[in-house]
Amino acid sequence: MAGLLVGLIAGSLGGLVGVGGGVIIVPLMTETLKFRQHEAHGTSLIAVVITGVTGSVIYYLHGSVELAAAAVLAGMALITVRLGVKYCCFLPEMTLKRYFGFFLLFVALVFILKPFLPYVMGGIPPVWIRWIVLVLLGALTGFISGMMGVGGGSFMIPMMVIFAGIPQHTAQGISLLAMIPASLVGAWTHWREGNIHVSRLSGLVVGVLTGVFIGGSFAHLIPERELRLVYTVILLYTALRYLRTKNGSEAICTVEEGRR
Repeated sequence: MAGLLVGLIAGSLGGLVGVGGGVIIVPLMTETLKFRQHEAHGTSLIAVVITGVTGSVIYYLHGSVELAAAAVLAGMALITVRLGVKYCCFLPEMTLKRYFGFFLLFVALVFILKPFLPYVMGGIPPVWIRWIVLVLLGALTGFISGMMGVGGGSFMIPMMVIFAGIPQHTAQGISLLAMIPASLVGAWTHWREGNIHVSRLSGLVVGVLTGVFIGGSFAHLIPERELRLVYTVILLYTALRYLRTKNGSEAICTVEEGRR
């Protein structure tokens, strides 16, 4: 039941703001289900795949997905996601927690400044700049996805909105679709490293499926400014909780004993 509740909360928020739910499900698993940080990152990617598949279908039906942009992001992310997982497994748990907190804080601050940035960027960028942004963003997102256990939507969405001139709802739909291939590869790599908590998967899967349907259905009923505010508040709250962490295990993740 605890896994079901965690999946429901993460799926609902993920579908609502167009992310895989990793920014929510990772702290919920470490604090509520008592996962190690590395286990939370690995198991989170399973939920991210489910959120991405279900959420992208809902956004596509609402006309909020650009297939070409999603393909570029996904292709580049596949190149770097395994490197992110490997780097994650070399980090002490406390360091990984801090990195996760700083990552969320950065994204939240970018979204707070978003209304002022179009004046800095000079409006909608040319088409060729947009595609360069998508290529670089896909490669960076793949590494972040594997390392942080997130789909990368929390990073992709503000970058697409600000630097590629893509509308908020469309960026969310692209993000959900683009995160699926890299998250699958990342989840598989984490499983080989022993970072997937199999016993909790059934509850998480059911909860995430239900939550994504609810969140994705309501997303198009909320104005863009209010949607961005909800997204920013969630990120700030989670980031501050991680950055206030003082004690944690310094163990480095290893392959499960049964696989050595």
